[in-house]
Amino acid sequence: MRALLQRVTSARVEVGTQVVGSIGPGLLVLLGLDKGDDEEAAARMLDKLLAYRVFADDQGRMNRSVTDTGGGVLLISQFTLSADTRKGLRPSFSSALPPGEAERLYDHMLAELRARHGEVAAGVFGADMQVSLTNDGPVTFLLESQGAR
Repeated sequence: MRALLQRVTSARVEVGTQVVGSIGPGLLVLLGLDKGDDEEAAARMLDKLLAYRVFADDQGRMNRSVTDTGGGVLLISQFTLSADTRKGLRPSFSSALPPGEAERLYDHMLAELRARHGEVAAGVFGADMQVSLTNDGPVTFLLESQGAR
């Protein structure tokens, strides 16, 4: 499992011409799910991304989490994060969680995130989406579960 966190001043996701999710200041989270990922790995990833300190404290140090700041979280499934790009000129997606399993795990993570955090928005699993964001910093981190390559 990989979660690409981007600290944003705002972000939104559209499907076609309809905005399906948007947040103000907070985190845009692009999520890639791999074979072997399960609800336990999802819980650990949610714990980490909600507690990860990427927002400035009063001294300007990255010492506050999205939970501390009350910022929004925009969660978007992005299976291309599961690509193996180590060989050749075409990405391999053989390590990605199959679509049906990935959708169930994504929906589970989204429900858990909504239960644990205030402002949560999401993309549409499997849809062709247009994501707009203003990256703050820029600040971007890649969180990987233990089972990730």
